[in-house]
Amino acid sequence: MLVNGVPGNSISIRDRGLLYGDGVFRTLRADKGKALHWPLHYLKLKRDCTALGITCPDEALLCAELDKVLAQHPDGVVKLIVTRGAGARGYTPSADVTPTRIWDFSPLPDYPPEWMTQGIKARLCNLRLSIQPRLACVKHLNRLENVLAAAELHDAQSHDHQLAEGLLLDADGHLIEGIRSNLFLVSQGKLTTPDLSRCGVAGIQRGRVMAWALQHGMALQVRDIGLEEALHADEIFIVNSVIGLWPIRELEQRYWSHFPVAAQIRHGLDRQDT
Repeated sequence: MLVNGVPGNSISIRDRGLLYGDGVFRTLRADKGKALHWPLHYLKLKRDCTALGITCPDEALLCAELDKVLAQHPDGVVKLIVTRGAGARGYTPSADVTPTRIWDFSPLPDYPPEWMTQGIKARLCNLRLSIQPRLACVKHLNRLENVLAAAELHDAQSHDHQLAEGLLLDADGHLIEGIRSNLFLVSQGKLTTPDLSRCGVAGIQRGRVMAWALQHGMALQVRDIGLEEALHADEIFIVNSVIGLWPIRELEQRYWSHFPVAAQIRHGLDRQDT
């Protein structure tokens, strides 16, 4: 772990990331000493920092620190956290705060390989995402909704070990995302992903799928999606930077067994990774 470029695992108790979740983060795959899609991650980091009014660290500085991490950990999951920094007591951010940079590393999770091709079982979470357009799309540090949803999923997994992900609706009943993933539907060859202008996180894998669809002439819509529409889709799949792409084979007693479009997109994205 690096904190502001120095090996260590301590931050100030006055750090606003700790006190208020006042910061953003990125989670990316490391493969053979290469950080996959780093330029996209940095662009997203910069946008999220701008949304919160945090000064984004210089890319060259972050690249140098990332190289240090990859030199010791060439394969696995790398996490970058940027907080607003340490400040005085109170919610009001100070203009002269220096952002805190934290790098962490974890081994790649040992997921069953068949989930990529045969799909996963998912469930709908009871928790509903609150609507806050100001924070929509931003991967900020205040992830309590995801924490509570993940705890709910964990409880369900004690009765059903096949469950791999939970899906989340917003307060108005629109399907938004997975606990740790973005979501796509396939219907009659057309691709649809939820509108995230009110809540949810716009991950870079979501953007990669959308770019792939446009490059290959696949119809793509970004709009509100209801649960019933999802349950009647030809395919559903989820994406994030760690898992890649997983089709959903079971959701709310609805079953799917063929995922031709998901497989096509997964192969296309995998070719871009090599």
